[in-house]
Amino acid sequence: MHAGASFQGVRTLLEVGCGVGAQTEVLLRRWPELSIVGVDVSEANLVAAREHLESLGPSATGRWELHHADAADLDVEVGRCDGAWLCWVLEHVPDPARVLAELARVLKPGSPVVVNEVQNASLFLSPYSPATLAYWTAFNEHQCELGGDPFVGAKLGNLLKHVGYRDIHTEVRAVLLDSRAPQERAAFLTYWTDLLLSGAPGLLSAERVTQEQVQGLERELSTVGSDPDAVFFYAFVHARARVG
Repeated sequence: MHAGASFQGVRTLLEVGCGVGAQTEVLLRRWPELSIVGVDVSEANLVAAREHLESLGPSATGRWELHHADAADLDVEVGRCDGAWLCWVLEHVPDPARVLAELARVLKPGSPVVVNEVQNASLFLSPYSPATLAYWTAFNEHQCELGGDPFVGAKLGNLLKHVGYRDIHTEVRAVLLDSRAPQERAAFLTYWTDLLLSGAPGLLSAERVTQEQVQGLERELSTVGSDPDAVFFYAFVHARARVG
């Protein structure tokens, strides 16, 4: 997610959708001269993020601050930040263009902006896993119903262009795990199973899936995880641009 991203010369980075501070930590470590202003719409996330970032010790002290804010209506001093980072954020908002326009409003002209976003049509598993793919379809359709966009990654170039960004670069990046990396594949499949199951309560409540389908997903992913020739493939889109 960070390859190719450059915040050299950036003094104050705006992290939109900082969540529980996981990417904030990576950014602080990767660019030790950087200060970060993190914003998130969830108070619970911010509580967890503060606790996590305070545990990092002296290297991070005084280099971060967190604010409760809607990405489409940022209460950030115009021109204070000279770069921005968004990771898995636009998939959750009803109007990604408005968020990108809001960034352009508050950032200094010429500021670099880096966006990583999902392209959920890309998932592939071997052995073939029909229950998992059916669940995944329901997962994505439910996100659309909630006002998100599980395919927004493919649209980043258009969105950035329409809002008026310049120097736009998009790149499809893939996770391809097979028998050449069995330990990494197993760890990632465990993570992916947890990720999919985290949506089960909402999908069951919305009657998008049945309990039998959830159990089918668990069985299939267990089979994939134990198959020595299993393949996991998923692609996302990495975009870089500058405020016009």
